[in-house]
Amino acid sequence: MAKSAVQQGRLSKKQYEAQLPGLREQLIQLQVQLKESRFKVVLIVAGVAGAGRGDVLNALGEWLDPRGVETFSFHTPTDEERDRPLMWRYWRSLPASGRIGIFAGSWYTETLREESLNKKELAQLNHELRRIRHFEKLLADNGTLIIKIWLHLSKDNQRERLRALEADPDKAWRVTDDDWEAHRKYDEVGETARKIVRETDRPEAPWTVIDSTDERARNLVIGDLLVRRFRSHIKRSGRRSLKPIEPPRRPRSLAPSGLRRLHATPLDQKLSETDYEEKREKWLGRLHRCIRNAQAARRSVVFVFEGWDAAGKGGAIRRLTSAVDVRFYRVVPIAKPTDEEKAHHYLWRFWRHIPRDGYVTIFDRSWYGRVLVERLEGFARPDEWRRAYDEINDFEEQQTEHGTIVIKFWMHVSKEEQLHRFRARAGTAYKTHKINQEDWRNRRKWQGYEVAVGDMLALTSTSFAPWHVIPSNNKRFARLQMLKTSCRAIEQALDK
Repeated sequence: MAKSAVQQGRLSKKQYEAQLPGLREQLIQLQVQLKESRFKVVLIVAGVAGAGRGDVLNALGEWLDPRGVETFSFHTPTDEERDRPLMWRYWRSLPASGRIGIFAGSWYTETLREESLNKKELAQLNHELRRIRHFEKLLADNGTLIIKIWLHLSKDNQRERLRALEADPDKAWRVTDDDWEAHRKYDEVGETARKIVRETDRPEAPWTVIDSTDERARNLVIGDLLVRRFRSHIKRSGRRSLKPIEPPRRPRSLAPSGLRRLHATPLDQKLSETDYEEKREKWLGRLHRCIRNAQAARRSVVFVFEGWDAAGKGGAIRRLTSAVDVRFYRVVPIAKPTDEEKAHHYLWRFWRHIPRDGYVTIFDRSWYGRVLVERLEGFARPDEWRRAYDEINDFEEQQTEHGTIVIKFWMHVSKEEQLHRFRARAGTAYKTHKINQEDWRNRRKWQGYEVAVGDMLALTSTSFAPWHVIPSNNKRFARLQMLKTSCRAIEQALDK
């Protein structure tokens, strides 16, 4: 392996039993402290066939309070999992804050298995490792303690272990043809494993290679590693939690080109009701055909609607959904995160809603709240919302790499038009539910939000998921423009 394996001399049963009670007490104390903290623990147990992953999991299951632990073992992806980006099944399995997630199979499993069987192109392997590094850094930046263990056995020890298991009638079932195939390819698989460990061994998510020759020593080393890494992490997280979020100030633009784009958007378009109704049916029909074609190609479509309060997002969404079979779309309105959502990374609740191949999901507000309202209101620290631009770009890139068509709209109105609509809502009985004090308070921060929107447009408009700024002072023009843009975006994606 890329790192020398942690060694510990062989332990007698008596020595093992003498050390175990103290270790178990420390692990339970760890869980009590973790429950009261604001972070989670992700433990990845990987290694060569026959190194004892199952035994390690059983030991941890006996030592830890099961009420605070979740164990995951991933196998060949199901149809539901194949219908979404690769990382979807891992995101939805992440533990909440205060809990431990043990991954017997993880985002490394498929990479190692496929490489050893198919000898994928080096460029593809490097791409997957870059994706893994980004994922783990994203989790670590959010406070997650990541502990990665590689269980090592020499080729000779592996052969002896597999033979011993097969000779035991009660354990023979644990040895599979795949295990013996891995043994025959020990050198080849080992070369790939060394590359994976080397390329993903990072300060925020380091690997610990543990010699698995002696099972008792191995188990104690793993338990001790959990305790030591946890104590070190809780000290660092304690210092971080004492640092207050900076009070919101008048924001400075990170990318002035976005603000210039926003200011340059013309808002004086006119469209009569007659012209609108005539053209609307044409574009609704075309959009319906586009969605059907995407379904036939097993391409999902994700619509993202962002915009000023009262810019017409709801009306635009209603027109959009009228062109889609109700059985194949879902509208996800995004409000303040729930307690469950707050216990996870901010992207977790959006990963959960990624549609299956051939389906449509419409987000009424989205993950961009991180760089808009959370930035302006001080709900996220500056270091959190600043790194969110890259996190969001990666999130959308994973979707498009899978085949999802991502279409993003910013519904843009003037400050004067917004005021006109606010007053109209306040004076109309069936519209008063659309206006509240928070809307008026946000309006007073218009200039700050303009800067944040400009940065969002400049820093997250990519070739694979560009922003479409829709002039919305005239609602009819905006709705028609949204339909046209949607059709062209889907047609262009399908042509590729």
